[in-house]
Amino acid sequence: MRYAPFYGCMISLKYPQFEAAVRKTAPALGMELVDLEGFSCCPDPIYFKAGDKLTWLTLAARNLCIAEEAGLDLITMCSGCTATLSEANHLLKENPALRDEVNLRLKKIGKSYGGEISVRHIVTVLRDDVGLEQVAESVTRPLDNLVVAIHYGCHLLKPSKIMRVDDPNDPTILEDLVRAVGAIPVKHGDNLLCCGKACMSDDIPAEMTRDILDQITAVHADCMGLICPTCFDEFDLGQLRLSKRFERKFSIPIVYYFQLLGLAQGLGPKDLGFQFHKVKMNPILEKLGLAAA
Repeated sequence: MRYAPFYGCMISLKYPQFEAAVRKTAPALGMELVDLEGFSCCPDPIYFKAGDKLTWLTLAARNLCIAEEAGLDLITMCSGCTATLSEANHLLKENPALRDEVNLRLKKIGKSYGGEISVRHIVTVLRDDVGLEQVAESVTRPLDNLVVAIHYGCHLLKPSKIMRVDDPNDPTILEDLVRAVGAIPVKHGDNLLCCGKACMSDDIPAEMTRDILDQITAVHADCMGLICPTCFDEFDLGQLRLSKRFERKFSIPIVYYFQLLGLAQGLGPKDLGFQFHKVKMNPILEKLGLAAA
């Protein structure tokens, strides 16, 4: 199982602990991650695309070309990157005229998009290629009794025709992966909603984030589990902003799935970068009998 990993810019530059978690857990799953040189930002699936869709497509196609040249499918660790690269791949495969227009631009840098690879979020690789049984077999320290509130966010599942991850209205993929490491997944009332990051408003994003955190508190979860670095940014660092704005104490630990997998595989909190989180991981580490990072 060989793949070209696409970490994107937010993970690589702001949350390298997520990249480390993926790299450190992949060997026990039988995954070979083949690093390729030359990737750029995906680019951004919201603002960039709205401003100049043809350039957005061209830059995305350039990233796809790098994986095509290596003959490897592209796997992403960020829901936003998955959204951009999956949509670009879909549009260029389905529209020959658009593909020709993009290739005319790519010709200037000696590249040509052929539509020969797939783009997949890494969680689908765990489910469909590695298999939940193998994920469970890689566990040496089950996360017994840890209650994880699942947050899917908006980019992972929709548009479902393009993303092809799970039922967009009733997904189970993250719950199944959390169970595979021995933890207890729970759904909160707003688990499919946007974290609020993309809203161009001074007030709405904070209120959306607060409402989601209130839903997690209501289901008595030990932490929030997610797979998107943008959502992580909004919920981890965002809790500090919310505490000041609403004069309330928010302290829900936010965990990237591969950090949970790493703990279950026997890696330590420092190996997984828990010390870099704004909201401290101490409560869940203490529940699991681990020293704080």
